[in-house]
Amino acid sequence: MLYFIISCVSFILLSRSFTHKPLPPWKGEMKLLLPWCWGELSSFLVSWIKKRRLANISFQVPMFMPFKKMGLSSKVENVEEDDSSLLDLPDLALECILDRLSPSALCNMAAVCSYLRDRCRTDHLWEKHMKHKWGKLIGDAAYREWQWHVATSSTLLDQSKKKGFFESLSGVWAFSWFRPKLESSSHSRSYLQVDSIMAWYLSLESGKLWFPAQVYNRENGHVGFMLSCYDAQLRYDSRTDTFQARYSPHGRRTTEENIQWDRLRAPPVDTPPHVLHASDCLSDLKPGDHIEIQWRRKKEFPHGWWYALIGHLEHCDGNEDHCRCHHNDNVILEFNQYTPGSRWRRMVINRKEHQEEGNEADGFYGGIRKLYDKEEIARWKRLWPAQILG
Repeated sequence: MLYFIISCVSFILLSRSFTHKPLPPWKGEMKLLLPWCWGELSSFLVSWIKKRRLANISFQVPMFMPFKKMGLSSKVENVEEDDSSLLDLPDLALECILDRLSPSALCNMAAVCSYLRDRCRTDHLWEKHMKHKWGKLIGDAAYREWQWHVATSSTLLDQSKKKGFFESLSGVWAFSWFRPKLESSSHSRSYLQVDSIMAWYLSLESGKLWFPAQVYNRENGHVGFMLSCYDAQLRYDSRTDTFQARYSPHGRRTTEENIQWDRLRAPPVDTPPHVLHASDCLSDLKPGDHIEIQWRRKKEFPHGWWYALIGHLEHCDGNEDHCRCHHNDNVILEFNQYTPGSRWRRMVINRKEHQEEGNEADGFYGGIRKLYDKEEIARWKRLWPAQILG
C-alpha cells in the first residue's frame, strides 16, 4: 500500500518537472492522463481511510471505556460512532426507566456511576417495591423495630467518630452497605444511608434484620395451635423464599423454619402479646359474627389470637326471626375446629363485664376483636384443619 502511494506521488512530481523542459510529442496524452491518475488516487485514499476508521471502531474498543463514552449500547451506523448514553436522556425519561426496574436491577444500575447511584437510591423508587413485597407483612411494630435499628446504627456511628476507629466497628454493623461515609458530600454518597427505604428493603431481603409479625398455626400446624396466630420475631431467607420464626412461650425460646408467606401477617392491632387487648366490639356481637380472641394457657405466657364464631344461646333455636341472643348479656364463643362435647368447643363470656377470665386448667380468655374484612375471614377458613380436633 505504501509503495503504491510513493509511486503515485513520484509520478506526479515527475510530471510537474516536465514544465521546465521541452516535452516529447506525447505530452498531450500525458496532460490528459494526469487528472485521471489524481482522481483515482484521491478516491483510493478516501476509501482506505474510511476502512481503517471502521476497523478501529469495530475491533479496537478499549477494555475500560468510560460509561459516558460507551453508553448502554455502542452501535456503528453509517461508519459513524454514536456517543449518546443513558445519561444524555432527559430527567423525566430516565426517571421512567428507573421506575420500571426491579430491585436487583436498581442495585446493578446504582453501581454504574456516582450519578446513577444517587438516582437509584431515592426513596420514591423503593417505596413501590417495599409496598409490593412487604406491605402486607410489615406493620407498625416492624416499623418501630426498624427505627430502633436506625437509631442504634447512628449511635454507633457517632461513637466511632469520637474514638476514631470506624473500621474496627464494621463487624457490628448489620450490613456492610450500612456504613455511611464519614465526610458527607452534597453531590455524591459512597455508602447507603441507614435511614433510606432502600436500606430497609435490603435489610429485610438479606435476612439480617429480625422483625415482629404473627404466624398462623405455629410450630408447623401443631395440633395444640390449630386456628391460632402467635407473635414472633421473623427473618427472611431469600434462597428458599421462606421465613424463620422465634417464639418465647413457656419460658423457653422455640424456633420454626421454612414458614411460607401465607402463614404470616402483620399484627392487626397494636397490642403486645403480654397485654390484654381492650375489646371495643362486645356490645355489637351477635350470632354468626367472626371474631379473634386472645388466649393463653397461663398468666405468665404470651397471648395468642384464636379464631371463633359467635353462637346461639342454649334456649335459642337459631331462627333469625325469633333470635334474641344479641340482646342477652351472655355471649357464646364457638371453636368449631373441636368436636362437640370437647371442653374447648364452647365458652361463655359476659359482654358487659368481660375482662380476662379463665383458670389454670382451661386457660385464660382475653380481649376480642370482631372481623369485618372478608379476606381476613377467608384466610382463616383456608387454614381450617382437615380433621376435627378432639
